[in-house]
Amino acid sequence: MGRRNGEGAVFKNSAGLWEGRIELPRGPKGERRRKVIRRKSHSELLAAMSEARANLKKAGDIPTATMTVAVWFDYWMREVAVKDRRPKTVNSYRSVIEQWIKPTIGKIQLDKVTAVHVRRVFGAMERPDDGKPRSSTYMRNAHSIMSAAFADAEAEGRTPRNPVELVKAPRKAVTDLEALTPVEATNLLGVFAESPEAYLWATFILTGARRGEVLGLEWDRVGEELDLSWQLQRIGQGQAVPADFESRHIEGGLYWTRPKTRAGWRVVPLVDPLRSILERWRDVAPDNPWGLVFTRQTASGARIPVDPDYATRLWPEILKAAGIHKHVRIHDLRHTTVDLLYAAGVPEDVIQLIVGHSSRAMTRSYRSKGNLDRVTAAMKQLSATLGY
Repeated sequence: MGRRNGEGAVFKNSAGLWEGRIELPRGPKGERRRKVIRRKSHSELLAAMSEARANLKKAGDIPTATMTVAVWFDYWMREVAVKDRRPKTVNSYRSVIEQWIKPTIGKIQLDKVTAVHVRRVFGAMERPDDGKPRSSTYMRNAHSIMSAAFADAEAEGRTPRNPVELVKAPRKAVTDLEALTPVEATNLLGVFAESPEAYLWATFILTGARRGEVLGLEWDRVGEELDLSWQLQRIGQGQAVPADFESRHIEGGLYWTRPKTRAGWRVVPLVDPLRSILERWRDVAPDNPWGLVFTRQTASGARIPVDPDYATRLWPEILKAAGIHKHVRIHDLRHTTVDLLYAAGVPEDVIQLIVGHSSRAMTRSYRSKGNLDRVTAAMKQLSATLGY
């Protein structure tokens, strides 16, 4: 049977299958490379070869052997994600891939993955062995990861199409996030009025700053304003970071890094009562070699930066000591801050600038319901508790 230029021979092999070969670009050492395709019928083979030639034209090359989903995701993480995503994002990717994607569909051939397999991953998250279904936010993150990885596989000609495009992202569940009321925030600060923790948690509540922004705050960025253009973040040992990822090393695995969006690069006016609170803290704060506003003391008496994970572990104890029995994360203190700003009559676009939201819709989502008159009274009570 004749063959077209670049198509290679088409024949029936000893196993009774129709076989065709397509010439590919030569290897790194100049070696000849060919894609071998086998099908039961002549027409199926011609269709498969036509598809392969189209992928070759589109991507410039096609793999000579089919890899599994697990092998592809390992490659994709190593060669794509770690070079293009922020370290914290890479860590979240790795968690989803290792816990859910690879165990569920890792052995499937990459080019054989269908929408059914993608849904199988979400099914595992909804009905896990530990009996604790994962949140819709976590599942939506998994959808984004798979979509990006399979899109790159399609672009490289390793799979005929992105199967995740056929599966809608899980709907985001409506959740009632808990936030501290202003009265609770006042009580919280009152419990620690005579300890260093009061200054730390007051900064969280009165700025709406994120965890890393507060923990990474430096004294030379505290003046008439708070410069929140850096944040403290842990980067795993030996973890690669994108070439354009701006960071400054603190010690160990701790770094100052830039916020991920320009909306996060902001300067917040420093006004009372926080101005006086930080001035008081500056007078008594222990020195440290990094110029950090907040550090903690180890059992040996040494001063070290406050690791974000340490702050997260400490936070439930802080709430318990203040008699607050709510599931409120450190990040949820931003909800309290937004409530206070709304209650004070601050325009919405200004609130957006203060807390670093990328849109007004995001700001509205942080506003919890409550009696605004009580909130205003609580703000005055907060100042009185702090001595103002």
